[in-house]
Amino acid sequence: RSGPVRDRFLARLPALPLPLKRIHPTMGDDALYGGVDLAATLSAGALRRTRGLLAEPAALVLTMAERCTAGLGARLAHALDTPGHCLVALDEGLDDDDGLPIALIDRVGLFVDLNGIPLGATDEDAPDLQELATARALLPEVTMPAEALDDLARVAARLGISSLRAPLLARMAARASAALNGRTAVTQDDLSLAVELVFAHRATQFPQPEDETAQDDPPPPEHEQDPPEDDAESDGADPAEDLRLPDEILIEAARAALPPDVLAALAAGRAQRVAQGSSGTGAKRKGNRRGRPLPSRPGKLDGSNRIDLPATLRAAAPWQRIRQAGKPRAQGLAIRAGDIRIKRFETKSDRLLIFAVDASGSAALARLAEAKGAVELLLAEAYARRDHVALVAFRGSGADLLLPPTRSLVQTKRRLAGLAGGGGTPLAAGLKAAMELAQQSRGRGLTPSIAVLTDGRANIALDGRPDRTQAAEDARVLARAVRTQATPALLIDTGNRPTRQLADLAAEMNAHYLPLPRADAERVSAAVSAALEA
Repeated sequence: RSGPVRDRFLARLPALPLPLKRIHPTMGDDALYGGVDLAATLSAGALRRTRGLLAEPAALVLTMAERCTAGLGARLAHALDTPGHCLVALDEGLDDDDGLPIALIDRVGLFVDLNGIPLGATDEDAPDLQELATARALLPEVTMPAEALDDLARVAARLGISSLRAPLLARMAARASAALNGRTAVTQDDLSLAVELVFAHRATQFPQPEDETAQDDPPPPEHEQDPPEDDAESDGADPAEDLRLPDEILIEAARAALPPDVLAALAAGRAQRVAQGSSGTGAKRKGNRRGRPLPSRPGKLDGSNRIDLPATLRAAAPWQRIRQAGKPRAQGLAIRAGDIRIKRFETKSDRLLIFAVDASGSAALARLAEAKGAVELLLAEAYARRDHVALVAFRGSGADLLLPPTRSLVQTKRRLAGLAGGGGTPLAAGLKAAMELAQQSRGRGLTPSIAVLTDGRANIALDGRPDRTQAAEDARVLARAVRTQATPALLIDTGNRPTRQLADLAAEMNAHYLPLPRADAERVSAAVSAALEA
């Protein structure tokens, strides 16, 4: 975020061999690509155009990058694919804010975290202009064996990075590191640094270290003797062999560059910083009255839209001479219906978390207690994140809406107090009640998500009959219905052991499956926040 450390970091950007140009997330196409200079055109009586920021190669500094829209991200990605431009994206968001669009994440080279860095540390070992010039001159001579690029590609695959740009960017970073240190060949330290800066924040998984005992080679037979040493072969060994690093060393370098909470999120199956969903707020909605301004678009004045006057005049200005030539007696500006530009805004709806809790059986009290704690923990953050919470309990022969959508912590505690459980497990009824509530809330402008807590032992059919086979089939039908609604969902398995049936049911719902046999309130709350925001 903005502060003296970031200011000192940005103060060194003029060392880049490109002019600096600042941009912001709400910048329109006329500023990026150029357009009609309205004031100059009206003053001169002739068409005057402006040059866009992307007209010449530049170092683009994107402030508030976490608010960058997908449209602006696509335009900047196209500019980065054109030789000459570079981008410095300043992500000022908190952990629950939206990140960069995936198109930009795929193209930015290095990820640098300035949090926790002392102010004086920003000047340590910083190269001066002469050293940078020397490194740039040396860079074309830096070599890296093809085997090292193979290692980078293999490590990227093990970290769950599907883009081929990542190993190529890591190769560039390793060569740049060698040039900065005055070397013409890439070393192991350069590779490790490149993995930290390029791979760490792109990783979507961290593989567990393999069992060392399983990798030990069997002891050689007693009669086998060591081959004689060949001094000639040892002297002529390929120097590239010294550069080869085990994959685990490079993976640990990426692991060390990330804080523990990110690793926990990755362990839960969520890709950090590349998720497509929204964060603490709900879905984006277009409007014409209030919200974040969007670029205007052609439209009609039908009484429900607001005209963007400057954009309309810019659209009409290039045609004035032609239109005045056709009507020489006409006075003033000639504006046609096709010139009309309409204002657009973007707002975000509130999010609703629907808990569907299995309240059946002897362990119901424990599960309900954890659900109560999770709901209260999430409600504590609801005021800042604009979340609503609802609670559906299914037991006996049906499901009940115990807590309608609310943000009131006091009301939640009152409604949850004294909640008892017992009886059969009507899982299908619980899914149906949650799905219907999600559909109703979506009609009221909320963005719903469903979290189901159950041990998966469904034994009550949708019609209330005790039929285990029919109950499982009804649950699958309702799960597919939830998937059809495209409602984000999470299925938490609270049984003593993870069950294949619940994993298959989660696949039918297109939901995250999370086995938590001993789930406490904090783990449930963290799992819901992590999975439903992915």
